[in-house]
Amino acid sequence: MASTELSQSQNFSMAKNNGRSKPRGFLSDGVIFCGGALVAFLVVWAFWSFFSPSPSPTPSFSTSSFKLPHGSETSSSSSPSAAASSTCAYNVSSPNPLHDLPEPNFYDDPGLSYRIDAPVVKNWDEKRREWLKQHPALAAGAENRVLMVTGSQAKPCKNPIGDYLLLKFFKNKVDYSRRHGIDIFYNNVLFQPKMFSFWAKTPTVKAAMVAHPEVEWIWWVDSDAAFTDMDFKIPLGRYKAHNLVIHGWPNLIYEKKSWTSINAGVFLIRNCQWAMDFMDVWARMGPQTPDYDKWGEILRTTFKDKIFPESDDQSGLVYLLLKEKEKWGEKIYVESEYYFEGYWMEIVGKFDNITRKYMEMEKEVGALRRRHAEKVSGSYGRLREEYLKDVGYGRESWRRPFITHFTGCQPCSGDHNQMYSGQTCFDAMQKALTFADNQVLRNYGFVHPDLLDPSTVDPLPFDYPA
Repeated sequence: MASTELSQSQNFSMAKNNGRSKPRGFLSDGVIFCGGALVAFLVVWAFWSFFSPSPSPTPSFSTSSFKLPHGSETSSSSSPSAAASSTCAYNVSSPNPLHDLPEPNFYDDPGLSYRIDAPVVKNWDEKRREWLKQHPALAAGAENRVLMVTGSQAKPCKNPIGDYLLLKFFKNKVDYSRRHGIDIFYNNVLFQPKMFSFWAKTPTVKAAMVAHPEVEWIWWVDSDAAFTDMDFKIPLGRYKAHNLVIHGWPNLIYEKKSWTSINAGVFLIRNCQWAMDFMDVWARMGPQTPDYDKWGEILRTTFKDKIFPESDDQSGLVYLLLKEKEKWGEKIYVESEYYFEGYWMEIVGKFDNITRKYMEMEKEVGALRRRHAEKVSGSYGRLREEYLKDVGYGRESWRRPFITHFTGCQPCSGDHNQMYSGQTCFDAMQKALTFADNQVLRNYGFVHPDLLDPSTVDPLPFDYPA
């Protein structure tokens, strides 16, 4: 376009100096100028029309024509505002994974329910596959995508320090999720009002499964559980033949028949039809059903060490492992090789020794103490594993425990196991959370010198801890 204008300008100059008399030349030059200007305008207009996108026609679709997964149909709205909303909501040609498309999917089925006490979702695997086909950008890598789900009560804690502790626990989960590219959902309402306390997790997990078809795994983590190894990644490949992962001990399940043979405060469940069916059966033992008292009696009779009469989620899960092993047990992985969640009483006292051992390792291996951006921490975590592979896990190990679970402490209510005092719980939580925070702050050039003092940090010198 610029070269065309330049050429026309040169032509105008030549016309001015063609030797004609001034009056006639003025008229002639004016005609030539107007003609050239018209040509220039047409050229510019042609180029602009060619390169600028044509306005997209308004999509002429009606939701009433969509065939839904269950064969039902939705009614369309004929109001101008609804039409305008439909036009703005969809960008059919956009590759942006955050844009939805107008093609129908399971969300358009009026019979779909997020509620745990609604009829179980059917054909969930097929529904997810079809949804992912509509969202190819999200389909890539979906087989290893995880959503962490956690939460707490809606109202302020009774314990004066409870909300502070819950905030610290949530920060800990956000730090871990950020480092490992995991999305997190924090819920603080009851999706089924009758499913209180430990039963509140099942309605939340079911709703998260429906809300996130792009994830393969839902990872429930209790509010009072802290990540104390920020580098460790769940070995998802180990669970490829399973749909539920819990921490526990098979001999305590099948031989001792103990209700504490597993811990249901942390579990990983696959986003699939098996899980939908399992959650439905598991939830039927809950307080929203007329059989709640009956299930309390059954579980109390089954587990001689169960000390309270109510039906609880953990006992219910062990019961299904015992009584319906062929139906459910083959797809449940009972993890005992690492601290998928670990009891805090046997862990917290080892933090100082673990810190010392890791510092000794880093003094020997310069690559482990090299400064680096937080985004590439994963590669340093994998390198560290090479020097930890012979350390192993267990009570005598000096490995960082993956998750430290403060079961029995109840930071929000202030209630706690009578075996220890509330101050014991509080100090242990501070130590665990500060121990984990040091692993995060290391990438920002600081460290807490005292695990019981979360407010003080020291800058780290270059090549620390050499």
